[in-house]
Amino acid sequence: MWPVRRDSRTVTCIACGESVARADAREYDKHGDRWDREGKRFEYLCKDCSASLVRGDRDGLEATLVRVGAGDCSRETFLARFCAAIEEEP
Repeated sequence: MWPVRRDSRTVTCIACGESVARADAREYDKHGDRWDREGKRFEYLCKDCSASLVRGDRDGLEATLVRVGAGDCSRETFLARFCAAIEEEP
C-alpha cells in the first residue's frame, strides 16, 4: 500500500483570512455538497472558524450573496443590500 502524504500547501481561511496548512484546514463548499467533488474548487476554513459555524439551512443563501454582490462592493454597501434582500424574502 502507498504511504499517505500530507498536503503541504497553504490555504487562506475565507472567514478570518489566516493562512493555514491545507492539511489543517476544513473544506467549505459553497454549493453545499462537499461529497460530489467532480469539477469543484473548494474554499477553506481554519479549524477555529469551522468550529464556530452554525450548521443551519442555507437554502438560497449563496444565490442571495451573489445577487447582492458579496465580495464585489464595500462592507457597508453589502450589508445594506443583504439586509434589504432578507427583508424582501417571504
